[in-house]
Amino acid sequence: MGGPLPLGDPAPADGRFPEGLPVDASTPFSAYLHVPFCRVRCGYCDFNTYTSTELRGARQDEYADTLIREIELAHAVLDDAGAVRPMDTVFFGGGTPTLLPPGDLARMLRAASGSFGLRDGAEVTVEANPDTVTPDVVGTLVDAGVTRLSIGMQSAVPHVLAALDRTHRPENVSSAVRAARDAGLDVSVDLIYGAPGESLADWQCSLDAALELEPDHLSAYALIIEDGTKLARQIRRGEVPAPDDDLQADMYEAADRRLSEAGYAWYEVSNWARSDANRSRHNLAYWRGSDWWGFGPGAHSHVAGLRWWNVKHPAAYAQRLHAGESPAAGRERPDAQARNLERVLLQSRLSEGLPIEQIAESRRERVAGLISDGLVDPAAALRERRVRLTLRGRLLADAVVRALTD
Repeated sequence: MGGPLPLGDPAPADGRFPEGLPVDASTPFSAYLHVPFCRVRCGYCDFNTYTSTELRGARQDEYADTLIREIELAHAVLDDAGAVRPMDTVFFGGGTPTLLPPGDLARMLRAASGSFGLRDGAEVTVEANPDTVTPDVVGTLVDAGVTRLSIGMQSAVPHVLAALDRTHRPENVSSAVRAARDAGLDVSVDLIYGAPGESLADWQCSLDAALELEPDHLSAYALIIEDGTKLARQIRRGEVPAPDDDLQADMYEAADRRLSEAGYAWYEVSNWARSDANRSRHNLAYWRGSDWWGFGPGAHSHVAGLRWWNVKHPAAYAQRLHAGESPAAGRERPDAQARNLERVLLQSRLSEGLPIEQIAESRRERVAGLISDGLVDPAAALRERRVRLTLRGRLLADAVVRALTD
């Protein structure tokens, strides 16, 4: 069910923005629609998700109608601020969005599109567990306007999937990709590396299996142990080993090498695409600091520097909206120092790099040291005035951020 919500200021019951918030209606706008339901909780997962036994007072079959109430509230708030504008991207995440009937996802998308509009060529993504994808499901999503399916493959090796508590059948990944392709959708697959008991050979097997699917986009994330998860407890009790940092580094290098050979280019530390057109425009909106509204329990939003987050449990979320109140639990306006840290943290992870002039003047001389350490591309720094990570820099991205902000 995820970690605790951030501390912040109380959010008003009507959800209105603070007086004088400098909203710019020309800033790109995205929507994230959170579907917090899962059949089984994966041992590594720290997302705000719930199995059927954890819902307590919330009904999955009423969820779409509840979320549509937040869409209506968001329209009123943005309209009051003069900031209603078409969505550039929409992303259904979770949880497992495809646990809901596809007609429910279609209704939520129609409600959002009807309230805000959808730009021509907008990217509309749905995350999916491979076992929930069928031609009928995909057909309904395409008819609703979905353009992209992101499939949670994680691994092609049964014992690795078991270590992650993933319950899907590996062979269903290829059938899910085929159904999406036949319907004309772009396809992304997600992989995780560094699971307990996973060898470098296991990881290479998963990479090869993923590339055989010829996805347009591939994400590869190092397993991170989050406090409060089943996997964290297993490691603490000595039942399974903790991830090996050196092995994970070898796995990352293997992924970058194999994907580059297959024609994929990295554009963010953990993401590769066949072409610029296949990059996740929704995630780029986060990394570039655009505006977005996060709908659903525990979802986070950002407009014009104002951040807020919703109550976590689906029952509390529904209760507030049915009472005509905003589901926001709190909000904040980070100061200039916090915004600078976030900008460096996010933009330095992109292949386009971080403009050096966006680094605090007192830290810019440190770029030379990062070049000497092999962490930053010297040509990009000297010719383009940008901090662009080398392969070694991607492995040590957190150290680069510390050097540029501490």
